[in-house]
Amino acid sequence: MSGTVADVMTAAPIVVEVPGSRTDAINIMVRNGLTGLPVIRASDGKLVGIVSRRDVFRNFEEEQLSLVMKKKCITISPDATVEEAAEIFSAKRIHRLPVVDDGMLIGIVTPTDLLKIVRDMKTPLVAEDVIRTTCVTAWEGEPLAYTISAMRVSDVAAVPVLDSHGKFVGILTDRDLFSDQSKDTELLKELGIADVGNMAGARNVLPLFYSATDKYQSDNRPVSDVMVKNPYSVFKKTNVSEVARAMISNDYGQVPVHGNKDELLGMIYDVDVLCAITGSK
Repeated sequence: MSGTVADVMTAAPIVVEVPGSRTDAINIMVRNGLTGLPVIRASDGKLVGIVSRRDVFRNFEEEQLSLVMKKKCITISPDATVEEAAEIFSAKRIHRLPVVDDGMLIGIVTPTDLLKIVRDMKTPLVAEDVIRTTCVTAWEGEPLAYTISAMRVSDVAAVPVLDSHGKFVGILTDRDLFSDQSKDTELLKELGIADVGNMAGARNVLPLFYSATDKYQSDNRPVSDVMVKNPYSVFKKTNVSEVARAMISNDYGQVPVHGNKDELLGMIYDVDVLCAITGSK
């Protein structure tokens, strides 16, 4: 396989500057429908860190962006190969990789950029070959507040949902959690979000606000009320190229994997699929 990071990166990515605030970061994420941003220094444009929606809400009481962002972020050169980028994503399980030349940010690469390569390649790998993490699940009848706490502790964005017989019946993602609060413009204003009309962007950040500030603490609705029923999933022998195609087409960051009897085997994440590029399971 040939190609460099420069071939697949997004040039001149959207950024946030320091000095700045978490509100600045939230507004830029919402306005552009993003879940994370490189952080540059206003005085000289040099990359100084990276910030994600999770970073913001893990330390929600902190307003200064410099105290919220990750300062020691992993970067890559534009001359690096796509295999090197895939190896970083796969090993470190990160979702944005700034491209730096002489300390200056010139682009960014995400797993989605590399999924396009997997989609178009021939690989012997199938879904069950690339399951790499322990799968956190939920029971359809448990209170939503309990599930939200489990997702927060486990630091996962989605959980497969099982019924009383252990059958896979749904999936719950952090975006689904916001479905019934999506018109809460007062909350948007409370967060300092200027573009209160951009609900598509708000869906990327507000679910984590609800969980970080215990807004779901008293929510006793069962998971089944909010989950996506009969979600898209793949068979354990589905080729990884097909998994990549489905992730790109549907904007999925993860896909459940089932066996011969529709039993849940686990979850594949976008960074797992990149094993097809690195050649390792």
